[in-house]
This record gives sequence, structure tokens and C-alpha cells, in this order.
Amino acid sequence: MSRNPPVEALAVSRATGFDYDEAFSRNLGWVTEWEQQMLRSKRVAIAGMGGVGGAHLLALTRLGIGKFHVADMDVFDTVNTNRQAGASTSSQGRPKVEVMADMALDINPTAQIRRFEQGVTQENIDEFLDGVDLFVDGFDFFVLDMRARVFARCAELGIPAVTAAPIGMGAAYLVFMPGGMTFEQYFGLNGRPIEQQYVNFLVGLAPKGLHRTYLADRSRVDLVGKRTPSTGMACQMCAGVIGVEVLRILLGRGGVHAAPWYHQFDAYRGAWVKGKLRGGARNPLQRLRQMIGLSAMRALPREAVRGSSDRAVSTHSEIEAILALARWAPSGDNSQPWRFRIESDDRVTVLIESEVGNIYEYNNGQAVVLGAGFLLESLRIAASAFGRGMTWSCTRAQTGGAGPLQLELDVHLPQDASVRADPLLGFLKVRSVDRTPYRRDALNERHKAALEQALGPELKLTFFESWQGRWAVARLGARATDIRLRAPEAYEVHRRVIDWERRFSLYGMPSTAIGVNKVTATIMRWAMASWSRVDFMNRFGGGTGLAQLELDMVPGLSCAGHFTIGRRSGATTTPSIEELLRAGERIQRFWLTATSLGLAMQPSVAPLAFATYGRAGTPFTRSRSLIGKAARLGERVQEVTGAPVETLVFMGRLGRPRSTLCESRSHRLALNDLIVGRAEGGAQA
Repeated sequence: MSRNPPVEALAVSRATGFDYDEAFSRNLGWVTEWEQQMLRSKRVAIAGMGGVGGAHLLALTRLGIGKFHVADMDVFDTVNTNRQAGASTSSQGRPKVEVMADMALDINPTAQIRRFEQGVTQENIDEFLDGVDLFVDGFDFFVLDMRARVFARCAELGIPAVTAAPIGMGAAYLVFMPGGMTFEQYFGLNGRPIEQQYVNFLVGLAPKGLHRTYLADRSRVDLVGKRTPSTGMACQMCAGVIGVEVLRILLGRGGVHAAPWYHQFDAYRGAWVKGKLRGGARNPLQRLRQMIGLSAMRALPREAVRGSSDRAVSTHSEIEAILALARWAPSGDNSQPWRFRIESDDRVTVLIESEVGNIYEYNNGQAVVLGAGFLLESLRIAASAFGRGMTWSCTRAQTGGAGPLQLELDVHLPQDASVRADPLLGFLKVRSVDRTPYRRDALNERHKAALEQALGPELKLTFFESWQGRWAVARLGARATDIRLRAPEAYEVHRRVIDWERRFSLYGMPSTAIGVNKVTATIMRWAMASWSRVDFMNRFGGGTGLAQLELDMVPGLSCAGHFTIGRRSGATTTPSIEELLRAGERIQRFWLTATSLGLAMQPSVAPLAFATYGRAGTPFTRSRSLIGKAARLGERVQEVTGAPVETLVFMGRLGRPRSTLCESRSHRLALNDLIVGRAEGGAQA
């Protein structure tokens, strides 16, 4: 048996040559011919045409449903690209309702689609639900007030309603049937503060929280700022499971497990959960989840993302966009010693000053000059995104004496039609320092060749990969740690740069990224309140052995290998400013290449700094015993590396990380905090 299609559908069929029965014939077998025609006669309302709503419309259109009410007031934007079915370069700026309705009509020209371009409002809610057989929730996660009103009205009108959320790499979904538990009874949103409403909605959708174990960067979860991560796979899964529930309900097949039953399928974990939340929001266990969820939400490091990520940077010119990318270059303890003065649309002056009294600025600021080289290469790579080349010259270098090293770099970023986007561009912000133990998988020859090529012919790369080699270099780091934790001059630096409050620090280094466990970190925080406490711990608290073990020996053995980078010329004279700048450029490329190969890296500055002091006999501290230890460290560095300390420029360790979960890292100051001026006629913000 079959039902006759409406007259208007026949007219469209004749005009387009579209044959509904043939188009949806492959559904037959899973549905009968009668059922297919029933689906054709049904009217479904979908609120929201974004991530899940647009996918719902297309899935249900392909199921053969013939009538829709669709609502959305938004337009497509670039940020929608990763997950929304209608987001493409050609749809940018176009209304979502218009784009998705056109896509659905391109699938089934006989479909009847009524568009609500102003979204669902209090004034049109009854019109939106008029004659509807079923409501599908495609609202944005954060639209709770209107979502609750629509579900409440559906309950009053006896309309089944379904909702699905793309959580992680899976789908969580609920069904609300007439006469059953209501949306409000299940979630308990009325009268709650908005933060608590968000939490209640989330833990109600996914009480088991299957997604929590693989969240890679918690700083991207910002419920207050209304930004959360989402994947296209999850949106498509939502459309699939909702399509099945819609089929069950509209065809009256039964088997529907409505609220308080909940469902979550997580493809990443290969897990499926169906449970019954008895009492809904009043369930004692659910109330506990809500309390814990609110506490966890408030603890999320939201301020780091809002304060330092590029989406918080307002750039109105290409040169500002280039600087915004380049500012992610590494610097000692994330000191970010550079400031920018924009001279014109293609020229910027970079002003760099070392920190007076910083014990790690050996050779009168060698580390900060290398960092300036890191920045120059970052500028070159960032400029390539805009078809620009890059040249630079050091127009001023003030060194010597008791004052800081000061550099002034003239950077020219001209348009160049031959320049293509550098393959390392996408890794500028990804690259970081990882102080945790790595996997011990050996570097393969492809990795080594790529790293050698990144350094170029002027620098020599040496690996220490055997167990004995890793042990020997790790011991160098441990010796350096013993020196730096006993030197009051180093204490002042550590006290200034370690951030004990934030997991994502705009300036300095989060304590959670140092590489020690929570117990050790707690002891460190107590001790570092004053030098007298540190000195007491060094004398009577077991010395520096535990720190050496956690900071150097364990990670030093748990890696693919250590490396040194030195000048091939073998010259033992102090390298010039220009030599160090160019070395810094190549080392930054080396670091970014390692990141692109999936390798983590940790520089080892302290062994080089103290070995250099020791070889030169520099009185870097008032402690004569530490000066003696530095001299012995200098000798040992030469024995282990087989190279004069004076020729070494950089050293560190490499390996495949055990996890890419980003729990803590140094961020960067906002671009506006780094720009110190604009010459007349220069780019304006």
C-alpha cells in the first residue's frame, strides 16, 4: 500500500524529472513501501542549522521525510568549517537556513521546507511547531532558555522531541515522549545560575562522561565564554542516531527508550552506554555530578585562552597578523624579551634586551640572542603565509659592561610572488617545551635526515642515543641542577619566572610544566617562598638529589636521545651576534621540524651556561664551591660531547611524547602588549 503524494510534490516532480520513489528506493528493505510513504508525509521541525541541526536536516531528507520547518538566525563563518554540513568557502556569510534548505531541496526537490530566518522566538514558537509530528533539537549548546521553552511547549502539545549533542568523538542523545519525563524534570535548569545550567545540561546529556579521558586541551573548554571543541565526526554520528530515533517514533515501531533513559556512544573509546537516570535532576548521584561539574568548570584555565590565544588578538593589517604568529617563538623561561615598533606596512623594528642579573644569560646574553634568531625564523615562516619574503639586519648591538645586551633588528617583509606558505607554518603555535619523560623509541633515519637538513651546513648535529650516552648526558643535566638549586642568583630567576597559580602562563613558566610530581611541587612552592628555606632544604632536607632525579635522570633516560648543536668551524672564539642570530634561525627550524615529525623536545640551557662559566672562570655566583663545580662540569661536558664547550651552541633531548594531551604550557603576551609604537604612516590597529 502507498499514499498519494501531495499535488505540489507531483508538480515539482514533473517540472524537475525527479522521481521520489526511485530516489529513496534503497531505503526499502529496512522500511516498507508503506512506511516510506508515511515518512514522506511527515513534518519535522529542526531548530538550528549549524553543527548537528544541518546534519539532521540532510540525514532526514535522505530518509525521505517530506516536510520541514527549519529555523536559524545565524550565517556561516570560517569557524564553522570543521563540523557544520553547510559550511564551505562558497557559503561564507550566507544565512544557514538558506544554505541548508537549498542543500535539502537539491536532494529532494519535492520536499516542503518552511524557513524561519529569525530563529525560534517566543512570538513564533507556536507557528514553528504548528502541524509538526516531531521536534529535533539543533540549537547551539549554549542556547538553553529557548531550548527549554521549545521542549516545554512540545510537552504541552504532545509532540515527541529528541536532542543529540556531539560530545568528544561520539554522540549523546535523549528522547522526550508525550506524557513522559519532561526536559525540565530531567535537567533541572529553572532558577539556576547560568553556569550551573550549562553543567546540568552537560552532565545530563552524558552522565557517564565517556569523553573525559581523551580531552587533549582543557583550556579550550570555556563554558562561560561559550566556546567548546567539537568534531565533524561527532556531528555526523548525532545525525545518525537521531535519524534512527526519528524513524522509530514516526513509524510507531516502538523500542524507544525515552527520558529518564539516556544514551551515549563514544566511537573513540568504542563504548556504548544506555542508562536510566531515575528521578532525573533530583537523582542524588546526579546532584553530586552537578556539584562536581560546577567545581571543575570553574577550575578550567579559561583565562589563558581568552587572554593569549590568537582569537583574542585584534589584527587589522598583515604585518600585525605576522607578528601575532611570530610571537610564539621560544625564549628563555618564556621571557619574551622582544618588542615591536611597526615602521610601515612591510617593515618592523624588533627591540630586544636581555635581563640584567639573569644567571642563565651566559656569554653576555648568548641565550637571548639565540632567542632573537628563533623569532627571526618565526617571522620568516609567518610572513610566508601572506606571500611575503623576509630580510633582516642588526642595526644596533650594545654589549659589554654591567648593563643589559640590547639589539635593534630592522626586519623587512616585502611582498614576493614567488613565496609559498612554509610547510612548518602550522607548527609555530604548536611547538612547545615538554619536560616529561618520552617514549624510548629510537629516531629513524628519516627523522635524522630531516633534522640535519633543517640545521643546514653551518651547524653540526650530534646524537647521543645509546643507554650509556643518555645516562652520561642526563648526568650533565643533574650536575647543572645541583648548581642552580644551590645558587642564590638562580633562585631569584626561578622565583620570578615560575607561575604557581596558572596552568597556562602568559609570562614565565607554569609550575605544572616544570616536570616534577605534585608532592615535589608542593615542597618546592613552600621552599621557594624565601632563600633561607631553599638553603635549609639543600642543607638538611636531602639536598638536590630528588630534583636531579625528577628533572634530569628520569626524563634524561626516557627519551629517544640527547643532542648537541655546535659550530662546524670548530672556532673556540666567542661567536658574533650575527652568527648567533643565524644559528638561532636554524635551530628554530630544527625545533619546528622535530614538532612536525611528532617529536617532543626539551632544551638543556643550564649545562651549557654553567659549563661555559666554568671553562672561562667566570664568577657567576658568590659561592666558590659552586664555581668549582662549574669548572668540573665544563670539563665533563667536553669529555661527554667530544667538543669544546665554546663551540657548542645548543643542546637538548628528543623523543616521541607519551601523550599529546596539553595539560599545561607557557602561552604568550597579547600582541598589543608587545607593540611599543607605530611610525607615522605605519599599520594602524
